[in-house]
Amino acid sequence: MNQATTHQDATQQNTTPDTGPTHGDRRHHSAPPSGDSTFTALRGQLQEAATAFADGPDALERILLGIVDDVDRAVREPLEIFPVCHHSPASAVAMARRLREKQPKVVYLELCEDMAPLLTELRNCKLPVAVQAFASEVDGFPADWSPLSVVAPITEASAEYQAIAYALDTPGVELVLVDRSSDHVFQWDRRENGAPDTPEAQQTPQTQDPPDAQSDAKLHGDAVGVEIGDLRPRFAELEEHLLRHGRVRHWSEWWHQYVELPLGDSDHDTYRQVMLLIGSLFRRLAPGDPHRVHVDEDRERYMWTRMREHLAASGTDPAECLYVCGAFHAASRVAEFGVDGSDTFEISPRTATTWRHGLIPSSHTAIEAQFGLAGGSVSIAATVWAKNLKRTGIKPFRLEGQAGTKKPGRARKTAAPAPVPQTRAADRLTGFLQRPPVLDRLDEAELLGWSVDIVRAARRNGYLASTADAIAVFETSILLAGMRDRARPTPYDFQDAAVTCIEKEAVPGRRDVRRLVEIMMGGDRIGQVGYDALPPLAREVHDRLEPLGLPLQQRGVKRALLDIASRPELRGCSDVLWMLSHLMPQGAARPIMGERGLGEEPIQESWDLALGTHQRALIELGYEGVSIEQVLEQRLRRRAYNPRATAATVLEAVEDATRFLRSRRLADELGTRALEVLSGERSVDGAPEVLRRVRRLLAYYRTSEPVLPTWIESFAKTGYAHYCTLLPTAFTDEEAGVRQVAAMLGFLFSMESLALSLGCDRAQLELAVAQSHPEDQPKTALLWAAQTQLGTLGREELRARVEALLANPLVVPSYPRYLSGFLHALEPVPALTDFVVEAVSNAFARLPDPVLLPWLPSLITTLRADGAEFAPLLIKEAGRIFPGRLGALDTWVPPWREERRQSTANRAAGPATGAAALLTAHPAACDAVAALLGCDDPWVTPAPAAPGAVLLTRHPETAESVAALLARA
Repeated sequence: MNQATTHQDATQQNTTPDTGPTHGDRRHHSAPPSGDSTFTALRGQLQEAATAFADGPDALERILLGIVDDVDRAVREPLEIFPVCHHSPASAVAMARRLREKQPKVVYLELCEDMAPLLTELRNCKLPVAVQAFASEVDGFPADWSPLSVVAPITEASAEYQAIAYALDTPGVELVLVDRSSDHVFQWDRRENGAPDTPEAQQTPQTQDPPDAQSDAKLHGDAVGVEIGDLRPRFAELEEHLLRHGRVRHWSEWWHQYVELPLGDSDHDTYRQVMLLIGSLFRRLAPGDPHRVHVDEDRERYMWTRMREHLAASGTDPAECLYVCGAFHAASRVAEFGVDGSDTFEISPRTATTWRHGLIPSSHTAIEAQFGLAGGSVSIAATVWAKNLKRTGIKPFRLEGQAGTKKPGRARKTAAPAPVPQTRAADRLTGFLQRPPVLDRLDEAELLGWSVDIVRAARRNGYLASTADAIAVFETSILLAGMRDRARPTPYDFQDAAVTCIEKEAVPGRRDVRRLVEIMMGGDRIGQVGYDALPPLAREVHDRLEPLGLPLQQRGVKRALLDIASRPELRGCSDVLWMLSHLMPQGAARPIMGERGLGEEPIQESWDLALGTHQRALIELGYEGVSIEQVLEQRLRRRAYNPRATAATVLEAVEDATRFLRSRRLADELGTRALEVLSGERSVDGAPEVLRRVRRLLAYYRTSEPVLPTWIESFAKTGYAHYCTLLPTAFTDEEAGVRQVAAMLGFLFSMESLALSLGCDRAQLELAVAQSHPEDQPKTALLWAAQTQLGTLGREELRARVEALLANPLVVPSYPRYLSGFLHALEPVPALTDFVVEAVSNAFARLPDPVLLPWLPSLITTLRADGAEFAPLLIKEAGRIFPGRLGALDTWVPPWREERRQSTANRAAGPATGAAALLTAHPAACDAVAALLGCDDPWVTPAPAAPGAVLLTRHPETAESVAALLARA
């Protein structure tokens, strides 16, 4: 303890800002407590305990007495401080009770001050929801931080909601938010590596969410959480000590057992003093990260400065006010503490960043994931809140017209209770600390109901559970509670018992037993933002999709069938859905049937819509613009004018602008941008994507426009010269793949006619191919294909080169790489499809088995990796060439061999056949041409060839020998 305290004192003195005296200075120079102090007796007892346990009054005494000083200071403050813990049922009950007793005129709440206008919209929402501040474009922060987001979740079982509901629905009551603004959250929370450094962002859940809860845990996205009433020890050894001696697994269970249950029925003074004690204890024993301590103290200075400013401006009596803040901040020791505190703190101005505010849906799982709470703890808190209300009879505050709550019954008209005058609180800490824990008696009916319900739920989810398992869970819960010094099992004890008795080696369904217990205890309640609280864009989306007749605000997937041919009014719904599918996360609007291509008119479409599930994403679209078309146009421009944009990404933006917005103006603007980006590129990595998109756009404009747009003509002309320049380098560059080079050739050959009509010279391409000298095999094959397309390499010469490759044993192992090049050559030269089939067939026909069999895996891998998109061409060509029946394969002669045999026969036939015989039979045409040329030579008739009989007469020996052989036979 002494070592921990010494380290704490040193840390505090080194990290205290210069705006006030240090913690040590304030502690040692503060006036000693007066004799009539409320906690004089408690101080004496703690001093005696420190002397007995620490062998003398030293650091332990300073800590214990300092805690009492913090509590005494907060209790004596004229402006009543109400310490809370976030999502604590005990805090919520105590808050509802205190508000009805005190009836304050002003409620100061620890929440970002710029979120105040949104709180009135809570009545249009189904809790839990989160108040969000969002900034898509930053000014004054690093650009890589964008977008900035801050959320503050609110549940019904929270003291903050009770204060908000009281202030908004009670006439004459003012609600003032006093915490730092959303802009200051990121001004103060910075790290050296340029990322936000909020304590909430650094916390991670202690337990992993189950698979079915992971999507709900992302409702807050990557937002920075503003945790109202953060109350958790920041000293790892302290938390470990509390968990070990409390015989619990995690902090949420410790808080439930040792704070929630004892304070659930306590009076206001006891609750307040105990919460102040806990906040001061955690603050003094856990110095924490110096930067975080600095931020916490600045927040306290900020809040007290704002409250003093409001008191001075309004003239309100501090006794009629209530300050709701976290217990950690209630035990503050900064010089600015209190209505009479120092006014030396200066609030820095906000940056020029434009913040947009709104409400987004939240859930119990999202809150647990955001703030590192144990799974199911918020659901259990909601259950405890309902039990506390039923047990104590306290009537909670709810916003009038609050969605998702039961309508209150008809109550008898009674006069409002008069506010209780504030009196000096008595010492409640001494009795609370000396009182032994109250052991609740076992509620066998409740525990038995839990056991039966969990077995029933396990059966529905595939577990082989029986009545015996229910009995085992019942008895094990009691056993675990007894081992942990509890007479009554808590929900956490019951959860452990159910997992022990029912969980098997494998989970048969989506949910395990632990998740089933959480659902049974209250489930993951998911909030919803009402229509009236949505931003204009979200409301417009729902209005435009109203012809579908679907409850799109509800969670879950809804199937939408659009028969646009018979109902033309659904055309507008189709346009909205395609834009939503482009802007929102996958699954929000997913097309099942139908496609939005360039120049295509929709006839029938089918969609799976989950706009209610992805309500947060739809709301955040409303922060970017007032209509969905405006947001899409802004995003397309942002993508096109990004410094890292490539020609392919800009062409994609052009295509999206044409498909979704049908905006010729925007498409022309982005097309001009694509031309600029292409001119500045020195890499060919995006050539395949450029080729694919420019071909599609060119085909669309040729069929739908009378003339081509100016930008695409310039793009074809500039791209032709650009790729001609880069082609020789790309053939030899190791970083440029064969796919990229093939795409370049595809662009040059497919755009050649358009480029030549615009003034380009074909000699550029011929020179570029002539200057290309590749070294690897695929690019060599690609160069041969390009030369064949240009006419500088004949088909017979190309066939001879390939046959030479197969005839060379040293080259045969690399033959698949040549095939890879020929496969990619089908992109620029599709006429070589039959030649590729011939090359593969010759390999199977000529290679011996010792060479062919080891080569087959490499061939298959090459075809699968490089020829997948060309497989339809190859299969179609092979189907045309090869026989359709197996029996005809034995007598089948490949067409390339037939062509070669016929060519050889034609060469051997001599000049007497073919055209020479035709000229001899009809000499008139030849005589006319000769007369024009001035030739008067007569015709020469060639001598007839000797028939075979003349040879037998001249050489009778051969015939006589054959006759003699036949006679002997």
